[in-house]
Amino acid sequence: MAGTGFSTSCLSSSSNLGTCWLVLKSHNARAVPGKLPGSGRRRLSIKAEVKYVNAEKAKELVEVDGYTVLDVRDKTQFERAHIQSCSHVPLFVENKDNDPGTIIKRTLHNNFSGLFFGLPFTKPNPDFVQSVKSQFPPESKLLIVCQEGLRSAAAANKLEEAGYVNVACITSGLQTVKPGTFDSVGSTELENAGKAGLVTIQGKISTVLGTILICAYLFITFFPEQAEKLFQLAPAG
Repeated sequence: MAGTGFSTSCLSSSSNLGTCWLVLKSHNARAVPGKLPGSGRRRLSIKAEVKYVNAEKAKELVEVDGYTVLDVRDKTQFERAHIQSCSHVPLFVENKDNDPGTIIKRTLHNNFSGLFFGLPFTKPNPDFVQSVKSQFPPESKLLIVCQEGLRSAAAANKLEEAGYVNVACITSGLQTVKPGTFDSVGSTELENAGKAGLVTIQGKISTVLGTILICAYLFITFFPEQAEKLFQLAPAG
């Protein structure tokens, strides 16, 4: 098992019978207690824990340790920007179901989250784990990424339960990745791939209005006489 070391030590008892204990030493792993089938004796099995790393450490895992990037975002965010040569298996897929309940939820979503944030109406991908298994064996080293870090953490837990032992995630997701950290493909930077919808327009409007207000404040502060003349020229309400 990759990333896990094993050692043994033998202890002798007063009955002169040698008792051999197997000591499992694991990096980034935890022991999970259980019972041996058909006996009252307990056993320990090793279950790997997910690594949570920052963007710089993630880059090292890919370039030095041979991790493969697995992007689990939805199709829209993936197409806006993704790490070059990564694999894409979405944890959520677009929900196109047409039952009455789904139609109502989709309509509400599209008029709020979809409109303001550009988020598609999705549902859990029922084939996620199987799709990953078809591409990567359980011993594969996988760096799982999403935009905010929540989906990648959920995906990592699913793969951990499925037997994957070398799984890592970027804490807080691709939104924390500075431009140039990874070679990327798309129309925007990785950190901005989650921005869409009306919030992007509102953001630009807020920036323009903020700039105007700052300029007006500076003008009034440093040129009070000229500012007063301009106020006098303004039509009375």
